[in-house]
Amino acid sequence: MAETPGDAKLGPAGAHLMAFSHKMQQREAQKPRGPAKVLQLPLWPEAKRGAPNAVLRGALFAAIQGKGRIAMHRQELIATQDGVTIRYTGDQLDQADLDVWEAILHLARLQGLGTELHFTAHAFLKALGRQTGKSGHDWLSSAFARLGATWVEISDGHRTYLGSLIEGGARDEDTGRYVLEINPKLVRFFGPTHWTQIDWEQRQTLRRKPLALWLHGFYASHAEPFPLTVEYLHKLSGSQTKQLRYFKKNLIQALRDLQAAGAIRGFEIRDDLVHVQTVPSQSQRKHLAARRPPARRRK
Repeated sequence: MAETPGDAKLGPAGAHLMAFSHKMQQREAQKPRGPAKVLQLPLWPEAKRGAPNAVLRGALFAAIQGKGRIAMHRQELIATQDGVTIRYTGDQLDQADLDVWEAILHLARLQGLGTELHFTAHAFLKALGRQTGKSGHDWLSSAFARLGATWVEISDGHRTYLGSLIEGGARDEDTGRYVLEINPKLVRFFGPTHWTQIDWEQRQTLRRKPLALWLHGFYASHAEPFPLTVEYLHKLSGSQTKQLRYFKKNLIQALRDLQAAGAIRGFEIRDDLVHVQTVPSQSQRKHLAARRPPARRRK
């Protein structure tokens, strides 16, 4: 391969990398191409919101009020449940940001991932149950900025996603119309048993209760949760309550809020272990039934 003037500036390692990249591009170009495959999210109902379990089971969207967010993470290892690893670069995200991200996914489920999503800020805020005045538009713009200026590495040991939570787009300043995209590679975290349907009406009743909102998503993603320590939930939620005894007090109130909303049947804290009885969805009930051994017939 003849060396070009640009190769000399790259050095041997850089030139090798460029040559390898060029070789892979040629190999891909030679592969037979059929019709472009459209990657589709599951079609959950209008009254639900879909999200990957890997996201719901950790502190990527923390149980915090927005004003207390940390300005910037850089390749930080986020607290997650065992089996999931998340490294994150960007401003800290809260539960209101999760509402926005879930709403974008909700739109994306109706068309192929990677296609442009068109909507107005006014309609988007209405769908979130938010005020549609200037402050609402400013808040939504800042949420899009936070979600777009992220880099996440999400892995569950079998699959890994590298990229932003939303892709860039455009905004018409006269009409308030947005154009955004979701990276198609996120679809790998929406396989069977890897994502959860969130009850949107229940979530609306928990607004401005960040710990209750976090617990809502966390326990919705578990059909039959194991008892967990108060300390472990404190870590996973990303709560900024420093003293564990105060967090426990907040936890009890948040669980009461979940029970009042119908999201859980009940809970109990014994020996610092939190026992929660969830309300499994239809798909979760099927999953539980498949896990249990068949009943033995009496002779």
